[in-house]
Formats: sequence, C-alpha cells, structure tokens
Amino acid sequence: MSDETTQVEAAGDEFERDLASLGEVQLVDADPSKAEELLRILGELKVRHTGKKSAIAAAKKLIGKVAAEKRADFGQLVQTVENKIVSTIAETEAKLKDLVSKAKTESERLDVTIPGRRPRTGHLHPITIVRQRIEDIFVSMGYSIEDDREIETDYYNFDALNIPEGHPARESQDTFYTTEGFALRSQTSTVQIRAMERRGVPIRILAPGRVFRRDTPDMTHTPMFHQLEGLCVDKGITMAHLKGTVTEWLQRLFDKDTRTRFRPSYFPFTEPSAEFDFSCFVCHGSGKLDGERCRPCKGTGWIELGGSGMVHPNVLRACNIDPTVYSGFAFGFGLERMAALVYEIDDIRHMFENDMRFLQQFK
Repeated sequence: MSDETTQVEAAGDEFERDLASLGEVQLVDADPSKAEELLRILGELKVRHTGKKSAIAAAKKLIGKVAAEKRADFGQLVQTVENKIVSTIAETEAKLKDLVSKAKTESERLDVTIPGRRPRTGHLHPITIVRQRIEDIFVSMGYSIEDDREIETDYYNFDALNIPEGHPARESQDTFYTTEGFALRSQTSTVQIRAMERRGVPIRILAPGRVFRRDTPDMTHTPMFHQLEGLCVDKGITMAHLKGTVTEWLQRLFDKDTRTRFRPSYFPFTEPSAEFDFSCFVCHGSGKLDGERCRPCKGTGWIELGGSGMVHPNVLRACNIDPTVYSGFAFGFGLERMAALVYEIDDIRHMFENDMRFLQQFK
C-alpha cells in the first residue's frame, strides 16, 4: 500500500473518530435543547474534513503525482472517501435540523380546544371616579373644564392671587421651588388667573388638577394632592349664586336633601370668604348611625369640605377686569378628602401606593 493511499484512508478514519465523538444516541435522539449545539459542532467537522485545509483536499493534490497506471484507482479512492464524508455530514445535519424544527413546532403548538384567556379589565382610580362625576355635574350646569401647567411662576402662584411677598399665607401654601425661580403650583387657582387673562369675562370654569405643598405625609396629608376649584365671574354675581351653586352640585352628587352651611373664614384671594360644609350623606345630618356616633362626620352631622368666597377685587384687577362692573365667586376643595369620604378610606396615602388590591375595589 502506497503512502498516498494510506494518507487517504487515514483521513476517512479520522472523520469516523470525530463523528463518533458526538455520540450515536445524541445524533438520533438528541435533546432539542442541545440539538443546535450539535449542529454547530457538526459545522466545525465539515470545515475540518472538507475544507481547503482538510486531509481530503491535500489528497486531491497528490493525484497528479501518482504513477499513471495507479492514478485512476487512487483518484477513485479519494472520491469515494470524500463522498462518504460529505453524505454522512449531510445526513446527520438533516436529522438534527429536523429535530430542531419539530421541537420549535411543538413549543409553539396551540391547543385550540383550551378556553381562551379574557383580558383583565382595568379599574379607574377613586380620585378619577369622583373627579369625573363632579365634572359631569358642572358641565351640565354650563361650566367648562380648564387645565394648565403644573410648574408656575411666583407671580401666578402668589402675586396674582393677592398674596404678595411677605404675606403670612405664603407660609401655609409653601411649595417646591426650582433654581430658575419657578415653583410647583400650590393651588389650581393659577388656572383661574390664566383662564381669565386668556378668555376674559363672563367666565364659568372648573379647574381640577394636581397641586404641591411642603407637607409631611400622614393619614390626611401628602406633598402632592388633587384640588378642584370652581370660578364664576359675570355682572351681578353675588354670594347667593355661590351658595346656590355649591348646594346644587352637592345635592346632585349625594342626595337632593343634602344641606349646606357656610362659616366665615379668611382667604387672601376672596372677600368675603367662607368655609363650606354639607350635611353628612351617611347619617343624613343626625350624627348617629345605628345608635352609634357616625364615623364620616364624627357625630356632628356636618362634613367640612372646602373654602369659598367672592373673588377679591385685587385678583380681578390683576386680570384686567373692572371689579366695579364684574364680580364673581370661587370655591375649592381637595379631591382626596372627597374620595376618602365617598369610599370610606381611612388613609389617603393608600391612593398613591399603586397597590392593586386596593385599586381593584373601585369600579
């Protein structure tokens, strides 16, 4: 046996050994998770045994050097070994690809007889529910809904609301400031100022939105909360219109027998000013529920809601409105407090903790 023949047969034997190293069982019943790894190894074998630097490629170069009478037999031997290597690799590769394909098909298979999964419906936040109910009432009364920026200048947040620098009211409404002289609004009254500047009078608007104050979080306070403020400015507006408006929307929201009361108070942007309460919607003003003290009103029969009053003449002048011709009223309250009353929530921090167990209770 010539050295050339020995070299060709050695190339075939080396391929058989490398192929056997994959494992006969793996090639036939390979784990789908390992099939792609085996394909990668098989690709390396293909390059090693059929590539330009393989033993078979080197053997092909020897054909021209073999004696003429032996050249045909040697060439046939080289071709036979090469064909065997190529066909074996192709067959093994086809098996592995088929295994991978079947594994992917199985993993993506759907059982159409299994009942489908219905998408879970979302839940509106309690603050959103209460806000929308109140907005619907005021829209039906001819009011429009106004919204504006949450980052304001010192002028709109204080000066235009008759709270000049050094005024004591600034301390109770202290908010968060930026290094550029802006501030997060501490009340949605800023929306009223901008609306009067933009739209003029007469005007009837409702301004809901987020406000910010430097409060320490507890059961009844958070640094960020929601306010809803109303404004009506026209000729001949009096305190009677304010009382009638507040009473009307509370009766529509709770019960037609709901009563209201106004207590003298002070706000720098209204004069005269008043706190307004409404009769408890649980005990209907009696202060008792099932023989015990009513929890929402603490046994008083009344629930404190917010502040109100006639728009201060200085506020109208700041918006270029003549207070000798026009007058108006404004009122405002916290939506968290209202939502807590309606849904008997004892800690308003629950509304901001994103606990699905809490939010799923509200429809």
